[in-house]
Formats: sequence, structure tokens, C-alpha cells
Amino acid sequence: MLANDFTKAMEFRHACKLFDETKKIDTQTIKSILEIGRLSPSSFGMEPWKFLLITNQKLKEKLRPLCWNQLQITSCSHLVIILAAIERVKPSSGIPQKMFARRDLPQEKIDAYIKLYGEFLADTFASDEKTFAWTSKQCYIAAANMMTGAASFGVDSCAIEGFEKEKVEKLLELNTKEYQVALILPFGYRVNPQPQKVRLDYDEIIEEIL
Repeated sequence: MLANDFTKAMEFRHACKLFDETKKIDTQTIKSILEIGRLSPSSFGMEPWKFLLITNQKLKEKLRPLCWNQLQITSCSHLVIILAAIERVKPSSGIPQKMFARRDLPQEKIDAYIKLYGEFLADTFASDEKTFAWTSKQCYIAAANMMTGAASFGVDSCAIEGFEKEKVEKLLELNTKEYQVALILPFGYRVNPQPQKVRLDYDEIIEEIL
């Protein structure tokens, strides 16, 4: 996409509150949106996420009461639940070593990088709660990219943080030592016209330091 096309996608994207249940996203388009999430950057390149793709209407109906009864959960075409990794990002799991080993680097540099990784995030890995706080931030990078990517295809979305985390995890039968729910992304096609986009002025949020 050209820079202008990206700007148009950003203008198109909004928090869609109601999706047209008669319109479904085609397979290739939803795969492309998820691929954008897969290709997203993450701290230390750990890719600390997993994407659950849900189209089962009965499951969406069970999820909806746990998500503040928001209409988007059941009216969307595809529901993506983004999970933040917990155990696999810890050096003790052995996964970070495998992730770093994908790089074409001498073993001594890989070892040094792993040492830096473990020391820098030692406090983060002290508890699952702190680990989730770190990995869920990475999930938001993937989420933002998927929402903008979806907009470039003319697909609407809405980032949802309003849900009962523990109840959603229980319904999905998650092992929360491995993954926890970071946020929920419904995708589909809008019913109502897009409201006017309201943002602070450029000069209010940009400060140039010379």
C-alpha cells in the first residue's frame, strides 16, 4: 500500500458496534488479516501470542454474556481472541533459545543474547501476572496491525477489552499457565454509517524536540 492508502485505511477503521450478520468475510481475506498479525513485530522477536479464530455461533453466544453482552460478539462474521503467552517466553521453557536460534548468528552471540534477554526480563518473569503484563502489550501491536489491515480490505473491527477474563478463559478451557486472554477482536461488515472520527489536533499531541 502507498502511504495515502494506509491513511485511508486508518480513516476507514472505527470501533464498529454492530455487524451485518448476513455478510461473511471470505476465507482468503480473513487469512490475510491473520497473516498480518503473524507478521507483526514483538519485543525480542518472541511472537508471544496465539490467535483463536471463532466462527461457531453457539460458542459466540456463550461468550457474549461474558463480554458485557456486547452485540459485536455474536453479530460479527469472525471472532478472533488474542492470547498472550506465559510459560513459553520464559528462558526456563527452552522456547526463547529455539526462537533466537532461528537467526543466522554464531552460537556465542545467540548465548549472549539469551543471557541479556533473561537478565533484562528477570523481574518480568518473576510471576505469571508480570509476564502477562509484558506479553499482552505485544499482543496489542498485532491487534492494531490486524485492525488496520482489515480496514484496507474494507473489513470492520472493534477492539474489545470489556470481558470477564477468568470466565472467558474457563469457557475456552485454557491452561492459563501457558496462555491468557489479552483482548478480543470481532471482524465483519458494518450496519450503520461510520461516525465522524474525532481526534486531538496534531499540535496537541506532537512535540518536536530540536
